[in-house]
Amino acid sequence: MALWGPESYWLVRLLVHRGLAVVYLLAFLVAATQFRALVGEDGLLPVSEYVEYAEFRRRPSLFYLLPSDRAMGVAAWAGVGLSALALAGAPSWLPRAYVLPASMLLWTTLWLLYLSFVNAGRVFYGFGWESMLLETGFLAVFLGAGQFAAPWPVVWLLRWLLFRNMFGAGLIKIRGDECWRDLTCMEYHYETQPMPNPTSWYVHHLPRPVHRAAVAVNHVVELAVPFLYFAPQPVAALAGVATILFQGWLMVTGNFSWLNALTVVLAFATFADSVLASAFGALGLPVTAPATVALPLWFWVAVGGVTALVAVLSVRPTLNMVSSEQVMNTAFDPLHLVNTYGAFGSITRERYEIVVEGTSDEELTPDTEWETYTFEGKPTDPERRPPQVAPYHLRLDWQLWFAAMSPSPYQHRWFSRLLEKLLEGDEATLGLLRTNPFPDDPPTHVRAVRYRYEFTSPAERSETGRWWNRERVGSYVEPVSLDDLRTRRRMRRRGGR
Repeated sequence: MALWGPESYWLVRLLVHRGLAVVYLLAFLVAATQFRALVGEDGLLPVSEYVEYAEFRRRPSLFYLLPSDRAMGVAAWAGVGLSALALAGAPSWLPRAYVLPASMLLWTTLWLLYLSFVNAGRVFYGFGWESMLLETGFLAVFLGAGQFAAPWPVVWLLRWLLFRNMFGAGLIKIRGDECWRDLTCMEYHYETQPMPNPTSWYVHHLPRPVHRAAVAVNHVVELAVPFLYFAPQPVAALAGVATILFQGWLMVTGNFSWLNALTVVLAFATFADSVLASAFGALGLPVTAPATVALPLWFWVAVGGVTALVAVLSVRPTLNMVSSEQVMNTAFDPLHLVNTYGAFGSITRERYEIVVEGTSDEELTPDTEWETYTFEGKPTDPERRPPQVAPYHLRLDWQLWFAAMSPSPYQHRWFSRLLEKLLEGDEATLGLLRTNPFPDDPPTHVRAVRYRYEFTSPAERSETGRWWNRERVGSYVEPVSLDDLRTRRRMRRRGGR
């Protein structure tokens, strides 16, 4: 099989475009249901702060120009609708002369809309998969559509993105925590990862040799396999299959938003139509690519331009990747066109959780009864089975995982704002939670308690039915009233904090 252009990628493009459309659809649904509460006009990190302190040229966003909840809602639901059109292959419905311009317009609009959410979302959108979605979405603009042939340079740019994602993750691990080098990280990971899922308890209790083997496999898939993405077929496709299986295991054992699903979409770019046709044929499914039409010259000029642009913008991410001072999940340009990636450079050995509680008592005493707020993805209740959330993304829950690592809330400005919203009974904020123990009137006081959590043993779970054991390790925020929090906020403003 050919190494370069003669391979056909029409079926590959179909898989990439449809898979990317599904991820976009999820991402915009998350924005539609969570963005206003997190970053809206009266959100936990109000959009006004972004407008006041950010520079448009460094963090361009539609919401810099239109910082309103209405604009956010329109943009999010427009993204949902356009993602659905992309999933249905809408540009291909048009006469041939309009297919390529319509496809480019559709994918460009999706990219620009999501760029607005990422750049205005700040810490709530500070995850590596946000940049990866934007980078993939930008390349999708130049994949073509309809009966037109898929341009092979763009397919290879997708492989380059996949390589940086996987190899960067492998390098940050081997350079970081010693448990990756002594093959013990998996003994902690399933229990301490941001959001365990229903199978995490079971895999955590697998024998130690299995955990060590899992780390070794991780190193092979992230450090060796990525170089095969650029090999001739069918070797490149086999490398893609290895990556897909690896991502599948991560999906089965944890909740990592759409990171794994998007990586699978990128892995489709390691295939070729001939490989896909053979694979489907072996399954008794006669799938072949249709006869294609050559791309027009103007489109090839655009492909050449984006290829040159990615090559230039790849210099800094590549230097970062090979540096001993590697930084993970960083965008080097305000449009997130070419980024650097990596995950779990260090593994936490113990799991801490912040439990938020409230009371309706006007006067606090040692006998005050506290009611617990619960979150959709957090293991607050030791008897609750860890939920399956991914590929949906619970942004507040993820930030609570980061916040629990530090013994004080001062590094997380949004946390005091969260407590204030609970004391106000704010409906948008309460919509981010699983349960509200104060459905009629908000509490008079709230507090945050820090716990250490660990999975129960098989014997403990059999006896008690609990999934977790927990031990209180201190207070995160002492009991406060709404007046207390508002006074503190005014003092911080006066002090320039």
